[in-house]
Order: sequence, then structure tokens, then C-alpha cells
Amino acid sequence: MITSSLNDIKKTLFSKDPDELVTLCLRMAKYKKENKELLSYLLYESGDEQGFIDHLAKEVDDQFSELVFTTTYKFTKQVRKILRNVNKHIKYSGLPSTQVELLIHFCSHLLPLIKRRSNQTALINIYAQQIKKINAALGKMHEDLQYDYVSHMEKMGLVWEP
Repeated sequence: MITSSLNDIKKTLFSKDPDELVTLCLRMAKYKKENKELLSYLLYESGDEQGFIDHLAKEVDDQFSELVFTTTYKFTKQVRKILRNVNKHIKYSGLPSTQVELLIHFCSHLLPLIKRRSNQTALINIYAQQIKKINAALGKMHEDLQYDYVSHMEKMGLVWEP
């Protein structure tokens, strides 16, 4: 089966009637959990972005509170799972401000873990990558917002490199 280009799909969708579009969306949502989650975000949560961020921040808090240190490998694996979940929801939103807020929240939980276990290179690398992502997202934002986020990061003790 040959996959059509996004432009072709867009043209075809515009030619469909609304009832048929609803049927197509529901059929697509049946097959993959990510499709259903994205559709749920677009329908119910995209209008209240701050509520979406607050909900995800609470989820991250809960996940970090449930972390158990057994071995370095398993601990790092649990942290990566939390990060995967955060990145998935960042992808749904697509807004740089959401990305910055959620990654700052994630890093604020990760930094104390790094300070307690300073010999874990994997955690340090995860942290460094997230700081790079925050910097990249900050570069896409207005200067006033950049200043607000940078000052917030400095208060929390997170590193920022322009």
C-alpha cells in the first residue's frame, strides 16, 4: 500500500462532508492509543493550555514521587519513561511555551536526583539534553517570555545558556 502525501490527504479531507469526517476520525482513533490521546487533547484540552500543563505537571510530580532506587539501570529507565510521557504530551500541544514549562518542571525534579547521585552519568546526560531542548524552544519565543522563563530557571537553580 502506498501512503499518500499530507497535501493529497488534506485536499481529500476538504472534499468530504462533516459526517464522513467524523466517521473517519473515529475509525482512526480506534487503531492506536496515541491517535486517541491526540484527538482527546485537540477536542477537550487544547482550549485550556494552562490547565493541560498543570495536569501534566501533577502527573510528573506523582511519577517522580513513586521512583524507587533499586539499581542504577532501573532507576534511569524509570526517569526515561517519565520523560517519554512528557515528550509525548509536548508533541500533542506543539507550543514552545508548553514545551518550556513542562521541561523546566521535569528538570526541577531531576536536578535534586542528580545532586544526590552525582556519579550517574546517564541522568546528567538526560538533564543536559533537556536543557538544550529548553534553550532551543526559548529561542523561538518572544524576548519578554524568554526573560520570564530564564529568570524562573535561575531562581530554581537550572542552568541556562543563551
